[in-house]
Amino acid sequence: MANKYYPTIGLEIHAELKTQTKMFCGCKNDPDEEKPNVNICPVCMAHPGALPVINKQAIENVIKVGLAVEGKIADFSEFDRKNYFYPDIPKGYQISQYKYPIVSGGHFADFDIIRVHLEEDTANNKHRDNSSDEDGYSLIDFNRSGIPLMELVTEPCTFENAGKAAMGATKFAKEFQLMLWYLGVSEANMEKGEMRVEANISVSTDSKKLGVKVEVKNLNSFRSVERAIKYEIERMTELLENRKESEVVQETRGWDESKQKTFSQRKKEGSADYRYFPDPDLQKLKLHETFDLEKMEKGLPELPAEKRVRYQKDFGIKDEDIESYINDPVLGARFEEVVKILKNKDPEGKSTSDGAGKIIIASNYITTDYVGLKKANLAVKPPSANNFAELISLVIENKISSRVAKDILATIVLKDESPLKIATEKNLLQSNDEGELKTIVQKVIDKNSEIVAVYKSGKENAIMSLVGKIIKESNGSANPQIVIKLLKEMLK
Repeated sequence: MANKYYPTIGLEIHAELKTQTKMFCGCKNDPDEEKPNVNICPVCMAHPGALPVINKQAIENVIKVGLAVEGKIADFSEFDRKNYFYPDIPKGYQISQYKYPIVSGGHFADFDIIRVHLEEDTANNKHRDNSSDEDGYSLIDFNRSGIPLMELVTEPCTFENAGKAAMGATKFAKEFQLMLWYLGVSEANMEKGEMRVEANISVSTDSKKLGVKVEVKNLNSFRSVERAIKYEIERMTELLENRKESEVVQETRGWDESKQKTFSQRKKEGSADYRYFPDPDLQKLKLHETFDLEKMEKGLPELPAEKRVRYQKDFGIKDEDIESYINDPVLGARFEEVVKILKNKDPEGKSTSDGAGKIIIASNYITTDYVGLKKANLAVKPPSANNFAELISLVIENKISSRVAKDILATIVLKDESPLKIATEKNLLQSNDEGELKTIVQKVIDKNSEIVAVYKSGKENAIMSLVGKIIKESNGSANPQIVIKLLKEMLK
């Protein structure tokens, strides 16, 4: 009988913080700067005698994250020197935190948190290979050197299989990115390297014991996170199944996107290799004295998890719609404005659609029709809440058809106007006058004797073909419900 293997995942997520200046100097923090080595100074270039000064806003941003994950904010904290030699570290050490992180503990998206600490980012290496006639070489852009970099480290979490482990880790990373956006502390754009994910992976036959740990570094997309974790678990499992335990070693591995596989980079270092010691040039931090933590906690915005619960409770809309609003807070805010107007217009739900029904209809038009128009044309902008609510009211009051509503929406996302005005001027208001409609219905019946014969033979669905023709004949103004009623009466 084959062994059952339990994968365990621990995550380390680095996020560049959104501040005006770098972590320890006055240089501009601009991740979009394209010209190399312009946002630099003696401090971030490690010139002799240059002294660092702590960026208070960066500390505050990390505290916000700590409060959001319900972690413990340290009273005392300090910065340490993490010593290693690499071209992108001009000082020969990185200023980081070791023994006294700003945040300890907490829980978020099914993972327990060990710590959240603050450090400085490294410079950016630009490599040119030697595949051409020129020799290979590397260049270094120091614009990124010294940007405030927050690192969150999770406790290891054990899963049932590789698929669930990969999905669980990816879900955490996505939720964490969303939280950073909502808090306003980081853009966390993975394509720009503003958020990087590293996964510590082990596999064991005992769910209560950890196997040998492998760290997969610098995963720069959610797809890479999911695929790299799944691949690495399957690689380690295969080695264990084939009794090759000695080949499962503690190491750092990279992810090759083109080959869709991990590769060995180096033997994993331990903390002793970095020779941490407190940075003598930086002051000690007394965070509880410096920051009003109670006020900061009360000032936190509504976070994605809280918003999901409220949307489910208050609006009863589809999970897919909720996620659209969670991922696009501006769209979510517009949806809530529309709902408020619709409720104020008809507080007792006396229209042809009840209150919940109106909200669902509004959400469908926003997340399906509006979003579809936006994807097709980037010039599209959401109409004002008043005009969008007016459009929904026309639909639920049967004053315009759904087809007409979609056409009007396509107009008002380019030029924000009153839907009622457009419908009136273009004669698009739905006709409910049975006397007027009978003439059109009879005309269509007379022209389509074959379809009428099919309907009368017992194939009742054929009536919808006639309905379509009648609506077309009326230029979209005929009320479909009344048309069906008249057809059934007139075809007896």
